[in-house]
Amino acid sequence: MLVAYHLARAVLPSYTSKFSRHDFALPQLFACLVVMEQQKRSYRGGEALLRDGEQWCRAIGMTKAPDHNTLWRAASILSRKCKVKRLLDAMARWAAVHRALGLSQKPLALDSSAYEPRHVSRYFEFRRGRGGGNRGRRSKIKAMPRLGLAIASSAHLILSLWTGTGGGADYALFEPLVFDAWRRVPHRSFTVVADAGFDCEDNHRTARLDMGLRSIIPSRVAWKTRKPPTSYWRRRMTRRDVLGSKRSRRRCGYTQRWQVETVNSMIKRNLGSALRGRSRRTREQHLRLKVLTHNVMIIMRQIKGRDRAAQSRDRR
Repeated sequence: MLVAYHLARAVLPSYTSKFSRHDFALPQLFACLVVMEQQKRSYRGGEALLRDGEQWCRAIGMTKAPDHNTLWRAASILSRKCKVKRLLDAMARWAAVHRALGLSQKPLALDSSAYEPRHVSRYFEFRRGRGGGNRGRRSKIKAMPRLGLAIASSAHLILSLWTGTGGGADYALFEPLVFDAWRRVPHRSFTVVADAGFDCEDNHRTARLDMGLRSIIPSRVAWKTRKPPTSYWRRRMTRRDVLGSKRSRRRCGYTQRWQVETVNSMIKRNLGSALRGRSRRTREQHLRLKVLTHNVMIIMRQIKGRDRAAQSRDRR
């Protein structure tokens, strides 16, 4: 809670308007939302949790706990794209100052994953889908929330995100994810790895020629012809010294791509895979809040690790 409060205090204004009641500041509400999300609570459950933990509220300067309506309104304000970008900028700056990104040793990894649009039993979905053919599956895919991530493989810290709804190809997400991550880090010469879903000649050109990065993406070969790609960068990915052998994949850093799968698994296991929103907008807001909560947890782990290292040095 303290980590989230201090991060938000550095980039967010205290209040949205000078005419507001000024009962709670935006950094305080952001810290409450992070604790609520980390504990997998609803808004009413978060209100009860904060009422029981009065010492937590006093630690960040709150005299009382916010009610569930205040938390809901704060989530809709703090989950906007402009606020999320500011918070991600602050988290990336903290990681860069403390040398926690590690992009010079391990690459930036990209991937997207789908989340459950609601809390529902898997057995119920299985029984409901029997005999329905592909019609129910198509409607479900159209309503499936998606989250695209670009993470620092060394620290599991999310540097950029994309939220959307429905299926679709991943190659269109490459440029916004990589550009947001590229502008947030001071070391702007690193490697970007992604799976074959991001395969596109334009993505290679954007990363290598416009940003000066090294892109490693396996090329999808046409299943009818089995011929190598004709474009320059996609054809280069099929060479033996790039992705043609296990040793070359390990040397270029592509074997670290699974770290982004680990981050997706961490979010779903620690924070839940089902979203509580009913509309597309609220579900995307919930995804952004999950990403911010995950980053706060990673930063908290880094702080505890540094404290333990300092204590061991003092004992010596």
